Amino acid sequence: MSIERIVEQALQDGYLTPAMEAEVGRICNTASELSIEEYMSLDRLMGALLTGEVVVLPRKQFINVMEELVLSEAIARVAEIEATSDRTLDVGDIAAYALNRLPPLYATTEEGANFQRSRAKEELQDLIAQKVDEAIARSLDRPEFFPERQVLGKSSQGDVLSGLSKMLEAIAPSYEPQPNSQNK
Repeated sequence: MSIERIVEQALQDGYLTPAMEAEVGRICNTASELSIEEYMSLDRLMGALLTGEVVVLPRKQFINVMEELVLSEAIARVAEIEATSDRTLDVGDIAAYALNRLPPLYATTEEGANFQRSRAKEELQDLIAQKVDEAIARSLDRPEFFPERQVLGKSSQGDVLSGLSKMLEAIAPSYEPQPNSQNK
């Protein structure tokens, strides 16, 4: 889908979905140059986001309970290791490695989340600990690649606007809309 079509859809619907936002980002990141129409569409989208004409839908209306269980285990294990050695470990890398090897436990309500937590503690606690241990062992055994990596952050409406603005600046640092000679 094109940027123009995504912006048109967002303006028509009144909201920007995470998938629409991701597609705009993908197009901008892969295009060597954007057209004037694409820049104008992005400008319209930013204006609509700023005025509230378009709202950004929340990324999550559900949770993966496995994430919190793995994070708790990873944080506890990393704290033990860091307290007894001079090694520093990235909890996010460890959690991501383990999560990629464990079943997801999604819930949309507190009751569902509580059910998933108790189920996981009964049936999956040993597997969670095993996968976190594997992740730590792998992390301890690997050299530090790409120290300039940027950690993923939380996105909010302000972050979306900031991200769009930064993306536009990066793609077209010297772009300035020229006044239309007919409007003079």
